[in-house]
Amino acid sequence: MARVVRNSKFRHVFGQAAKKQDCYENIRITKSAWDSTFCSVNPKFLAIITESAGGGAFLVLPLDKIGRIDRDVPLVTGHKAAVLDIAWCPHNDNVIASGSEDCTVKVWQIPDGGLTSSNLTQPAVDLVAHQRRVGQVLWHPSALNILLSAGNIEINGSGDMKIFIWNVGKSMILQTIDCHPEVILSVSWNFTGSRIVTSCKDKIFRIINPRTGQIVKSGMGHQGAKPARAIYLRDGRIFSTGFSRMSERQYALWDEDNLGISLTMEELDSSNGILFPFYDEDTSLIFLCGKGDSTIRYFEYTPDAPYIHYINTYSSSDPQRGMGVMPKRGMNISTCEIARFYKLLNNGLCEVISFTVPRKSELFQEDLYPDTAAEEHAITADEWIDGKDSHPQLVSVRDLHAGVKSQSNANSVGLTVGHATQHKQEIVFGKSSTNQKTSPTSPQTHANNGGASVQQGQHVDNEFLEKLVEEMRRVKIIVKGHERRIKTLEERLSQYEAPVDDLDD
Repeated sequence: MARVVRNSKFRHVFGQAAKKQDCYENIRITKSAWDSTFCSVNPKFLAIITESAGGGAFLVLPLDKIGRIDRDVPLVTGHKAAVLDIAWCPHNDNVIASGSEDCTVKVWQIPDGGLTSSNLTQPAVDLVAHQRRVGQVLWHPSALNILLSAGNIEINGSGDMKIFIWNVGKSMILQTIDCHPEVILSVSWNFTGSRIVTSCKDKIFRIINPRTGQIVKSGMGHQGAKPARAIYLRDGRIFSTGFSRMSERQYALWDEDNLGISLTMEELDSSNGILFPFYDEDTSLIFLCGKGDSTIRYFEYTPDAPYIHYINTYSSSDPQRGMGVMPKRGMNISTCEIARFYKLLNNGLCEVISFTVPRKSELFQEDLYPDTAAEEHAITADEWIDGKDSHPQLVSVRDLHAGVKSQSNANSVGLTVGHATQHKQEIVFGKSSTNQKTSPTSPQTHANNGGASVQQGQHVDNEFLEKLVEEMRRVKIIVKGHERRIKTLEERLSQYEAPVDDLDD
């Protein structure tokens, strides 16, 4: 009987590493034993946690600064102990949060163009509450200025195992979640930010209401003693990676209403490295990157059984120490790129790996690029606190790369300005309020109505200039993609061209 091949537009996705000159090398990548990806990337910057003597540091590079990195390149160096996790704000490409062994969470404002002359030592916001090291930081997917941080256990066994939900703009704790008896291994927001799911060393998955701190559901996860990780999928189901009793690596899918019984569970291999799942909410693709592995497996999720469909495996000769993934806003649509990973190697190289879908046509492939999360926030912190939920603000990928601003973006601008006016001491980190950011030591003040009118006019001018700069940046990205494609086609063509001597014969 003939085998029926499942129909999928991602069946032929393949990964390809960039040439060394198009990667980043000579980076002092952290040697920390903490289970983190050590890397975070957005369409503007690449951030990598680095090894540092006498404190914690991480590197921030403009995305186009490829090649060999100077040893004395400026770093973000405000932490007093090793940095364990970093995360770019989804609503402002210049804002990044970091968690450290010094028990603090810091939020940094990175200037356009990156750090050019000296180390950045002063954060925009310093969040102090954890009693032990901070192992994870995670921004809310749709609400402005909402940040999650997870404390963890020290080497000597002590720790707070608490999760804090912060309003970063006010440097204020909104909720303390204290329900984990052992090490918190992973935390993930759901698509609207109304729930979080955690994995813990006690092998139990917990679904928690982040506003109240109450456990909504819980259930036993993977049976192995080694760390498990759990992430929310767009439809509310939970995907996890972990180990069996026999220490075999597994992945599983769970219904959030019945965490005790998996919808599916498959064993992969018997390697020791923790599997980090990276989920693409737009395409429902799941990439599994194991620490110490030299492969990236990728699957497609569908809501019907058997749910998780294996596609292929990207293989290389070098094991990965960490990994970052580019948001869809940074994809090269001219080459049908659907994912891009930044792989950290032990030799100090950050290798760029692009996953593409082969297509003959050079036109925009609408089926590969559904609307994706925009840089603008959907709701304010106060709205989220008051119980409002929303999926991330979505934008057309075609319009995004054409430099067209959506009407929803305009609505977001007005929302943020009003929010900043009502709370004068609040620092607003959203993109739409770039003109209204202030420092913690010098909060913005508002004058009478006449002064407000002048400020509003300036805001419009700055918004227009910002739009032009952003459009120029995107055009450069598209042009660079076309140049790469032309070069590739020329190389292919040269393989079929006969030598001149042969033609003379």
